[in-house]
Amino acid sequence: MAIAGTATPTPMSRPSSFLLNSQASRPHGSFSAESSRSLLICLLWVLKNADELVLQKWFTDLSVSQLNRLLDLLYLCVSCFEYKGKKAFERMNSLTFKKSKDMKAKLEEAILGSIGARQEMVRRSRGQLERSPSGSAFGSQENLRWRKDMTHWRQNSEKMDKTRAELEHEALIDGNLATEANLIILDTLEIVVQTVSVTESKESILGGVLKVLLHSMACNQSALYLQHCFATQRALVSKFPELLFEEETEQCADLCLRLLRSCSSSIGTIRAHASASLYLLMRQNFEIGNNFARVKMQVTMSLSSLVGTSQNFNEEFLRRSLKTILTYAEEDLELRETTFPDQVQDLVFNLHMILSDTVKMKEHQEDPEMLIDLMYRIAKGYQTSPDLRLTWLQNMAGKHSERNNHAEAAQCLVHSAALVAEYLSMLEDRKYLPVGCVTFQNISSNVLEESAVSDDVVSPDEEGICSGKYFTEIGLVGLLEQAASSFSMAGMYEAVNEVYKVLIPIHEANRDAKKLATIHGKLQEAFGKIVHQSTGWELGKRMFGTYFRVGIYGSKFGDLDEQEFVYKEPAITKLAEISHRLEGFYGERFGEEQVEVIKDSNPVDKCKLDPNKAFIQITYVEPYFDTYEMKDRITYFDKNYNLRRFVYCTPFTLDGRAHGDLHEQYKRKTILTTSHAFPYIKTRINIIHKEEIISTPIEVAIEDMQKKTQELAFATHQDPADAKMLQMVLQGSVGTTVNQGPLEVAQVFLSEIPSDPKLYRHHNKLRLCFKDFTKRCEDALRKNKSLIGPDQKEYQRELERNYHRLKEALQPLINRKIPQLYKPVLQVNSHRDSFSRMSLRKLDI
Repeated sequence: MAIAGTATPTPMSRPSSFLLNSQASRPHGSFSAESSRSLLICLLWVLKNADELVLQKWFTDLSVSQLNRLLDLLYLCVSCFEYKGKKAFERMNSLTFKKSKDMKAKLEEAILGSIGARQEMVRRSRGQLERSPSGSAFGSQENLRWRKDMTHWRQNSEKMDKTRAELEHEALIDGNLATEANLIILDTLEIVVQTVSVTESKESILGGVLKVLLHSMACNQSALYLQHCFATQRALVSKFPELLFEEETEQCADLCLRLLRSCSSSIGTIRAHASASLYLLMRQNFEIGNNFARVKMQVTMSLSSLVGTSQNFNEEFLRRSLKTILTYAEEDLELRETTFPDQVQDLVFNLHMILSDTVKMKEHQEDPEMLIDLMYRIAKGYQTSPDLRLTWLQNMAGKHSERNNHAEAAQCLVHSAALVAEYLSMLEDRKYLPVGCVTFQNISSNVLEESAVSDDVVSPDEEGICSGKYFTEIGLVGLLEQAASSFSMAGMYEAVNEVYKVLIPIHEANRDAKKLATIHGKLQEAFGKIVHQSTGWELGKRMFGTYFRVGIYGSKFGDLDEQEFVYKEPAITKLAEISHRLEGFYGERFGEEQVEVIKDSNPVDKCKLDPNKAFIQITYVEPYFDTYEMKDRITYFDKNYNLRRFVYCTPFTLDGRAHGDLHEQYKRKTILTTSHAFPYIKTRINIIHKEEIISTPIEVAIEDMQKKTQELAFATHQDPADAKMLQMVLQGSVGTTVNQGPLEVAQVFLSEIPSDPKLYRHHNKLRLCFKDFTKRCEDALRKNKSLIGPDQKEYQRELERNYHRLKEALQPLINRKIPQLYKPVLQVNSHRDSFSRMSLRKLDI
């Protein structure tokens, strides 16, 4: 039998017991969908009307491979006859009617476009219809030879636009057909189970039966069918418990997910049967080993997955089903004296907690930061349950990918791989595998939180723990490959290299030359991009993010009141953009009049704020590094990865104004420390420490001059040279119209020696800054002269004249030294007697 492309037997083959041929004798083309559907209906008709004993005899004669092919056909039947719903019929009807109208128009155009009798015939036909007083097709038209309105084609095309009643009738027929087809399939599955239960090859067949059964649960089904389906499922699990709990563990997880989804159904009978099936699944697992750890883990994981990916389940109905399961456990007399009721109660409590967090997640669907925070909190709650934490980390990775936060998605995958490695090292002793999350430290300093060092950590040897497909060597490799891909999409090619450092030893140990070749090819591509984007016009093309400090104040924010975060926004995000986004979002939530953005970055006194309003303070911040850190943070990537400290500066004067003259301009430098390093598995991180440094006016001047000097040096030595950038920096340095420029700074702070000895060193440091600044200006002018064309020679001469004026004005200021700084600390003797020096004198002790 050939269904949708499979081969058919030869006409001369002998139909011995009408066995299904496992070998194709000659190739044939694929059937159309309609032909396949008709053949499958014929198959179902035979299975329904054939005597049960005949079917049992037939199934007994079939080999294992032939029976599995029959199960594949039944699987196909489930998909083919799935109920599509009324909306699908309405959509199909509108498309068909539109298509028929288009075909009719094309046919008329073809007829009218030709010459001869046909064109005249259509013209006369239309003329007669227009002259007919009733406008109908039934007038006195004796000379008309062809009336297309009387043909079958005309009638059929008009009927394409079906009435509502006809559509409902078709949907009803389709629903009945779906129910009948699935009930026939269910009956056939039961006969297959009865037939093979006494054979030695039952394990391989029962797995296929369970697969078809679970597939039917996943499709749209009627309440009548689901009642019978759940009954069959309960019987199958009761008779063959080892099928789910020892062999088909993946299908155990699938079954838990299907049952939970049905537990949230709006139809009471479906909820009742699903609750009974789920309870008996727990009971059966408990009776095997006085523990239902596997089902407990799979149910919680399934609910977590359902919460993280589906928005269609009903929380209230699911709570009712959980209450029903709890009632079953309390009234089960046979197990009342065991720990089973308490274990069920603990499970139900945990499921209720997940649902409570789900409610909050639904409320914050439009708030991406809060949504990820809630998912993060749930994942953190499963710190000692590796399977569940892994599920939620993957849910978070999916959410980040949807928002194109590829760096955060990569971090979620790295944390997932570190978690797997931590438990895999307990299960398997293989030298080429990572020893745990410590191996991933070079990828992220945050990854150590996946360490399994708590007293509450469950042993991976316990039943039901680390049983998912990811807790294997193949699963670990898959997670790392996904992480490398996400890092590559984020432009963090250096992190791609670190990920592959973990992967390469695994493939080397497996002698997998093909994968090693692929990895080294990707590494070559990554390093090529690093080189390409680190030179010339591509310099700075990689922008990993922009950071803002966000303070939240007001009782309307609930738990977030008085909390401060550092937000990571997409590259080149302006302050106005994030301010508009947050103000707009919270304005919709609380009311536009209730939300106010604090414009400055000064410390907030909550006592002065309106308690009935919500206040947001947003400040642009930059990564901050101590001097000793800069020797290790050389490249652009180094300065934008593993960031925990940020800084923002607030100008102020002693009399309360923000800005003043140079000699009274102070600056408050605020250094923030976050709980984790960016990039992390979420885009906003709590601030845990704040430090303030006050810079005096002369210190502010020193920082400004150092910044100008660095800009000049960068523009001068840029390769390839950028003449426009160089001229812009030069104009800002030596231009005559620069307000509070270098000359004014020197005149304010270097014209007189300070009276306070504490300022001597600052005075000297600023003087040396100006010496370096003038040298850099000279280098920049020389560089610019080699770059300009004939049309800019006059501009070059003007810059040089400005530079010489500036240098002459600065000369007396930067040459004045403070005598006190140059006094010898120790008195130096005029003559040297090297033999009398203590360092070479021999002492008798």
